[in-house]
This record gives sequence, C-alpha cells and structure tokens, in this order.
Amino acid sequence: MDTRQGRNRLRLRYPAAWWQGMWREALPSGNGKLGASVQGGVQEETVLLLHSELWHWGRKDELPDASHTLPETRRLMDEERYLEASWHLSRTLQAEGYASRLSSRFPLAALTVSMNCERAFRKYRRELDMDTGEVQVRWQEGSRSYSRSLFVSRADDCIVYELEGRELEEAGTAQATEAADKPLLAGTVGLRFHPGDRVREDEEFSALKLSVTVRAEGDYLLYGGRNDDGQDFGAVLRLIRVAEEPIQEGGSAGGAISEKLRFQTSGKLLILVKMFAAGEREQEWARLKQELAALASDYGTLLAGHTALHQPLFRSAELDLDDAADDGRSNEELLLEAYEGEAPTGLVRKMWAYGRYLFISGTSEDGSLPFGLYGLWGGDYRLIWGHNMANENVQMMYWHAPVGGLSRLNQPLFRYYNGLMEDFRDNARKLYGCGGIYIPAGTTPGNGVPNQIVPVIMNWTGAAGWLARHYYEHYQYTGDRQFLLEEALPFMREALRFYEDFLVLDADGQYTLYPSVSPENTPENFMPRDGQQLAHPMPTAINATMDIAIIKELLQHVIEASRTAGIHSGEIPRWEAMLERLPSYILNKEGAVKEWLHPAFEDRRNHRHLSHLYPVFPGQEVTREEQPELFRAFETAVHQRQLGAQSGWSLAHMSSIYARLGDGERALECLDILARSCLLNNGFTLHNDWRNMGVCMSMPAAPVQLDANLGWVNAVQEMLLYVSPQWIKLLPALPSRWTRGSIHGWCIPGGSLSLAWDRTTGTFQAELTASRRITTKLQLPEWITACKLHSRKNSSLAWSAADGSYVLELEAGGKLVVEQTAFGT
Repeated sequence: MDTRQGRNRLRLRYPAAWWQGMWREALPSGNGKLGASVQGGVQEETVLLLHSELWHWGRKDELPDASHTLPETRRLMDEERYLEASWHLSRTLQAEGYASRLSSRFPLAALTVSMNCERAFRKYRRELDMDTGEVQVRWQEGSRSYSRSLFVSRADDCIVYELEGRELEEAGTAQATEAADKPLLAGTVGLRFHPGDRVREDEEFSALKLSVTVRAEGDYLLYGGRNDDGQDFGAVLRLIRVAEEPIQEGGSAGGAISEKLRFQTSGKLLILVKMFAAGEREQEWARLKQELAALASDYGTLLAGHTALHQPLFRSAELDLDDAADDGRSNEELLLEAYEGEAPTGLVRKMWAYGRYLFISGTSEDGSLPFGLYGLWGGDYRLIWGHNMANENVQMMYWHAPVGGLSRLNQPLFRYYNGLMEDFRDNARKLYGCGGIYIPAGTTPGNGVPNQIVPVIMNWTGAAGWLARHYYEHYQYTGDRQFLLEEALPFMREALRFYEDFLVLDADGQYTLYPSVSPENTPENFMPRDGQQLAHPMPTAINATMDIAIIKELLQHVIEASRTAGIHSGEIPRWEAMLERLPSYILNKEGAVKEWLHPAFEDRRNHRHLSHLYPVFPGQEVTREEQPELFRAFETAVHQRQLGAQSGWSLAHMSSIYARLGDGERALECLDILARSCLLNNGFTLHNDWRNMGVCMSMPAAPVQLDANLGWVNAVQEMLLYVSPQWIKLLPALPSRWTRGSIHGWCIPGGSLSLAWDRTTGTFQAELTASRRITTKLQLPEWITACKLHSRKNSSLAWSAADGSYVLELEAGGKLVVEQTAFGT
C-alpha cells in the first residue's frame, strides 16, 4: 500500500473564476446527503450549500392510456412511413394534454464570509484533501496568514467550517506593530439566497426568492424558504468562538435576507451548519438548534469522527501509477501539461481517485438518493439535464463501483428504481399494452412517468433491461443470495415480462423489435439533406443492435439467476427458446457491426453514443477468445466513430471500450483528449468543450456532467483489470506510459485482488484472495514468461494451452500468488 503524503490532494493556485457560474469551479465536499462547494474568495467567500432531497418545479400528470398506438405505429413502420411512426405515440400524448415535467435539484442557500482586506493577498492556495473530504483555502496578507477549512461530516450530518488567522513569524517589525492593534479575524458570516447563474424574473423563481427569511438569535442564524410543494426548507448556522466572545450584530429587521453575524476575535472561529429539505421552518429550526448545541466545539474532534467513516470508503481500493513526482503539482500545472498532448500520469491517477471521492461524497448507503449528474454541487435552479438519465449517464456513474469495492453504494440506486415500480408498470400498460415495466430514460424522485415527450425518449425501451445488469452484477460481486431473491430476480423478471409481450415473431420465426431506438442516434439516411442541425430528426427504427444485446443479456442473466436460486425452472425452456429467436448481429460493408440490423437504416458515425458496442462494453457477451471475428467487427465499429462528435462522457465511454478491446494506447488517448477538452481546473468534467476547439461536439452551453468523472474511474480500472464470471484478465490493456504501478484491494466476484508490476525489470506479482469459492479462467500479461505460483487451502491453477490462460480454482479463504521476479526467471 502506498502511504505517500499528499498524493490525494487537489491543489489549485487560484479561486473559482467562471463568470456567472463560479460553483462550476468550486471545490466540493459532501457526506452523501449534504453538499458544500467552496469557491475560495478571500474578501468575499461563498460556500454553496445543497441537500440531496431538495428538488422543485416538477409536474406529474396522470398518464393517459395510449396503448392503442403501438399496433398503429408498427403499421406505419411496415408501410415505411417512419417519420410519421416515430412521432405517433408522442403526438398522441401531447394531444391529450399530457405534460409531465422533470424536477430539478436546486441550491438550498449560500454561506457567505466577508472579511476586510487591507493588503493584497499572496501565496494563495485552494486545496481538497480527498482522504478526509476537507477543503482548505489559505493565503497571506501583510504580516498574517489565514486559513479556512471545511468538511461535510458523515458522523454528525453537518457542515463544519473553521476560520483561523495567525501572525507570521517572519513578519517585519513595522508590519507586526501595524497589525498588533487589529483583531486577527474580523468580518461577517451569513446565509443568503443564491441568485443562480442568470438574472431571472419568472414567477416561479420570484416566489421562491420572496419566500426566504433569515433571522439571528444570539450566535445562531436561522434561514428558511418555501418550496413549490408547500414545504419549508432551510438551515441553522451556529457561530462558535475559540478565543474571546465574537461580537454579534443582527441585520435589518423584517426577515430580510441580508441578516448576518458579525465576528471579531483574536482566535479561531468555528461555524456549524445543519440543513433540512422539508418541514415547517420554526419546528425544524428548533430541532436543528438543539442538535448543533449538542455537538463538540472542536474542529479536530469533529473531523476525527467524520474521517473514521469517510476514509474506509475512499481507501477501499487503491492505485499507484508511479506518479509521486506529480503529487505536489497544482491542478493548473497538470492541466497545462495535458494541453501539450498527454495527461500527466499523476493527473490520470488523481482523476481516478477524484471520481471515487465524488461518488462517496455524493451518495451514501443509508437513505440517500443515487448519485446525480451534478453530484451535490449544482448551483442553478433549472439545471441542464439535472435529472436521473438512464440511457447512459446513470449507468456510467455506477460502472466502477463493484471492482472499486463500493458495491454497498449501489443500494441507493436500487432503492430509487424499486420505489418507482408502480409508475413503471403503469407506463408499460398504458404506453404499449404490455406487462412488466417500462422505465423512461429520465426520472426524478417520486416521478417515474414519462416526462420528455419526444420520440428519442418515448420509443426507447431499453432502460429497464440495461439497469437490470447492475442488479445482477451486484449479486455476482457480493454473493448476497437474499438480494438475488428479493430484489435482483424480481426486477429482472419485470423487465423481461415487458419484452415477452413486446417482441414480435416474423415470418422466419425470428423476433423483430419495433419501435427500436439506438440512443440517441438517427440513421444516416434520415438525417436532413440540407445539413440543418437537428438534435434527433428520426431516431425510431427496427432492431437496434443495442436493444437486441440488452434483451439477450437479460434473458441469459434471468436463466442463470433462476438456476442459481433453484426457482422458475418451468419457465427456463421458454426463455431459452426466446434466446434462439433473437436475430444475429450484422456487419456493414466495411466489416463493422451495424447499429441497426434492419436494412432500411444506415449507420451514422458522426455521433457521441456508442450504443451498438454494448455486447463488448458494458456487456460481456463478445470476447476475443470466444468470437474473434465478431470481436474484430466491434473493434472496426468503434474506430468508425468520428472524434468531433464526441462529448466528455462519450470519451470516457470510448476509453472503456478500447480497454475491453485490449488497446491501452487508444484507451489512454481518450482520457488525454478528455483532459484537454472537457476538464475544469477543479476536476469537474463537462458535457462538451466550451471553447470550440474541434475535438468534441459543440453547443452553446457546456453543462457540468460528472458522469465522465465516474467514467474515467471505470476506464482506468478496465485498462488494468477485466473481470467477468468466466475470466479474470490482469493488465489487459496496459498503456506503455504506465511502466510501473500497483493496485490494492480491487474486487473480483467472490474475492479481491492486489498486484504490482514493473515493465523495465519484468517484475510482477499478483495476489488473489477468495471470500467464497471461485472457478474462473486467469489470463496473465503477455510479457509474463516465467512465473512462480504459490497457493494455499485447496487452491489450484492449471495451464490451458488452447487460449493461453490458466484455469483457476480457489476455495473460500484460499489465496493464490503469481510472481515473476525478472524477465524469464
């Protein structure tokens, strides 16, 4: 294990600076329920406060019965009236006046600190310590140094914020004399309504703003507002002196939002904040005041309680890429080097660590919602794509979790979708006349009915099947039989029940799936001939490759899970027959897998989604060892995607695909491009390059989308480890730049793995430990020529000459060590 000090610190040399949206470049802290982002101003500091359960401006209509449209849509498609068919369901719902709307998270308040600045700042630093979740801002001014340190406590469910000023030992006599009569810390702290990214005068926003009240009571500040559901939300701030009593001065009367607490002290200040998302403000204020009064008033004590919970999560998996030389470099320095062409190894590893940090800070095992596209740090009131989007984004944010030892954080994802099942069943029945469940791509808490009434969303049926993969994979890694029986299998069967009704047998006895959408692409021959830029001109097709792959995978998993559980044996023959009737993948004239199997639809390569690559990634249906020709066809397909059409998240997705293909150089190149096109100085990833540099798609806005942060984590893991129920491949796509490194505590189904390598000397050591019985194939890197094996507890490893692998068997508690001390020894 690597114990280098500071290896998990993000260091910045300047504060947030994005005009009218400085939350984009703030440094984040969170406990899975509460979030805080620190902008880092010296004279005027803003810390944005957010609560995971605070959403607004959604609308849930009763879904009308439009199931009659399915046979009509299919008739139109049979007549090749594809555009008319594409809009048929959506226009039927619109004609009924159906207008459900997705809600959005929004900021609860802004914590502000104002201090006098009589001299210009110097030696400014803004840092995030991912090991503890602390954000610190430091600077010097004249003969004094200042620091502000903040974390969001997992133990006490509150914001903890300490301000400190000190006299510099090296300060000159004149400076020290001048400062002697002035308090070290003087200024105000407040809670105010955050204005958002733009000036707004709409009725909804005005009502929200006018509902806010702020009141001072001694050393407490009480903040509250009214949400559109009639519930109050708010916060209580407590100011604690660590030296002489700070001076408190109330603001203007009448509930004005400018109310502040004034402080003046020669010691430290501690600020504690607790929040609530729903309730009646007077009652919630009284409750939170009691909770704050009971907390320790020492920053170190509070930090220790938080770190005891945060650190085991963050350190559940570790990675070293021999990048110690980059530990002390600032994010700005690392990014400038990335702009030269290659992301420094230290940036690659820190972004792996940072994605994990964001994940554990943005969701929690107990009672929270799943991780969102903005985490807990979005700073506007109607965030672009701020909902939970399950046609790529939700899934990408959870790909990394099992291997990274964070399977426990899958629970909020499952709780969220399980809680919307009645909506999903209603959708299937009323939209398509089918049993089972239909999950719209976009959902928000409490709202699982369709909200985006356009063909590209309404005609895509793959969300439930894709999400089912996460349920089954969770079981594969944890071995939790109760979860398999009570959650995974029931969800998978509901998803499959829809397809049992939805699939159509053609004259040849094969299934046809229509309408069928390859998210979010339009076939090339249906794009506007005049070059007009339209988002989704005609996405509705027949037999999209991704849909077929999802159904095939779902059937295989349901069959396998049912056999494991010893149930549903009478249905297995029918499911096996369904598998036989699914059409085979088809190649285009260049030898690439087609995105749509039906001949009426031509491949469009100028697009960010990589949906038809599903059988290689994130699925595991097609491998080089078992289907080499088909595997090469998928490889050709990803090569055909055009660079300028990509986005931040699609570059992360493409990196994982190249890793699955064993191409570590291209996999790392995707991260290089992502680093210099869609990465902010605080490590947040963006949907697209806002500077129009030509390496990804262009659009007027550049929304923060943290799916690429989490996708980066997965891509790095895919380069170093491939895991399936049949295979474990060590260093399957190791880039040449990663000469030396190690991983520790990574998970495999039924156990864990640690390994270290050094290509310059040929040394290699891998240690696999089983928590339950493991039987699989093990593939070593090609450059391992002569290894020694050490095993215990009835473990065995047998050479398989057919594919160059080993057959590995480990009993529970068993351990295998594979070691090469140098080339050929």
